[in-house]
Amino acid sequence: MSTNKQMFFSNSLENKLQRWNDIIQNQPKDPKAYIQRGMVNFQLAKINESIQDFDMAEQLDARLKPYLWQRGLSYYYAERFALGAQQFEIDLTVNAQDVEETVWRYLCIARLAGVAEARNSLLLVKNDPRRVMRCVYDLYAGNCTPDDILSVGELESEAGKFYSHLYLGLYYEAQNDLEMAFKYIVKAADKYKIDDYMWHLASVHKALRGW
Repeated sequence: MSTNKQMFFSNSLENKLQRWNDIIQNQPKDPKAYIQRGMVNFQLAKINESIQDFDMAEQLDARLKPYLWQRGLSYYYAERFALGAQQFEIDLTVNAQDVEETVWRYLCIARLAGVAEARNSLLLVKNDPRRVMRCVYDLYAGNCTPDDILSVGELESEAGKFYSHLYLGLYYEAQNDLEMAFKYIVKAADKYKIDDYMWHLASVHKALRGW
């Protein structure tokens, strides 16, 4: 991404952050406002601030806890892996068909206890409507190859290409193969820009790793 584009996205996110600051100042008891600000903080790579916002949302409405998948992602980048794994496990109680929840739990466990333990404790997820994510699950479960996931991604939209590259890069990072992780995550962020929180995650990943 060009420097000008990076500045544009950064500026627009700063504007969003200011807008949510203003909303929260006027509505300090609105949990959804804290979730929205937390998401913007995360996109700006302000990881600890994002966790504080998600925590405040839960304090204001405890029923939100199993829906705070964004906090699980922030926990991962804060290297609070046990809390991240716990968040994604709770998320699966209300979103049992989402491969991303169980894969991020795997990634947290891999950082805590190694890839073998993560694979052995991979929770069963069926019927994710996204073909590329079903293939991601098979990869993390040891039932397909990296080439398989790239082939499936190529048959999908830009989003399919993005997700295949992102989750392949994360897979390699879990194995401590940083060269391959760099290759795929940078390509996901730079070549397959989509209007999605996870694209911002790829950009944050790059920034935090110095890539």
